[in-house]
Amino acid sequence: MNEASPAAMKTAAAPKKPKWRSRGWWMRQLHTWHYMSAAVSLVGILAFAITGFLLNHGELIPAHPIVAHKEAQLAPSLLAELKTPATSDAPLPAAVADAVRQAVKLDPAGRPGEWSDSDVYVALPRPGGDAWVSVDRASGKISSEKTDQGWISYLNDLHKGRNTGPGWRWFIDVFAAACIVFSVTGLFLLQFLARNRPLTWPLVGLGLAIPVLIAILFIH
Repeated sequence: MNEASPAAMKTAAAPKKPKWRSRGWWMRQLHTWHYMSAAVSLVGILAFAITGFLLNHGELIPAHPIVAHKEAQLAPSLLAELKTPATSDAPLPAAVADAVRQAVKLDPAGRPGEWSDSDVYVALPRPGGDAWVSVDRASGKISSEKTDQGWISYLNDLHKGRNTGPGWRWFIDVFAAACIVFSVTGLFLLQFLARNRPLTWPLVGLGLAIPVLIAILFIH
């Protein structure tokens, strides 16, 4: 039987290189995370880019707000619910809030109220418009107003996260995280591929320099 050569024995005894230390493993990981984050954030990036353009040129898009007023009457049996509240910004009692919702189709439940000697005012801001309800503490008269600024205003408020509630704020946080993953993995992929693409880092530097120079020279 032929004995193995010392070189072959040395090669066989050499420890196997971990996968995570190879360039190919990192390229596969970066590509996977890059395209996954791109898929998650694609629609959001497009929507935020369009609404950002609309915000930047708001004067070119006329708004035609629609204002609707409604009035109703609270049942006399519920007037006792409007006595002195626990705090000055307490929400309307549940029974009163439900009656208001049914009467004017606006839901003040759980919203802080502004209690005065004469009435309770509840602001109901919303994306793309505004609304409020007021209940007279003596007579029970319900007054409301709802303003609709249109769908462009609605999209712009979504862009800013204005009056959108916790669900939309959570979405923006998740979307922002996906964008960060997309950008960081893209940066590392540029690092891997820049060797054969000499314009890579000059273009990255240009992308940084342009907004910095505009901010320094033209924003005062």
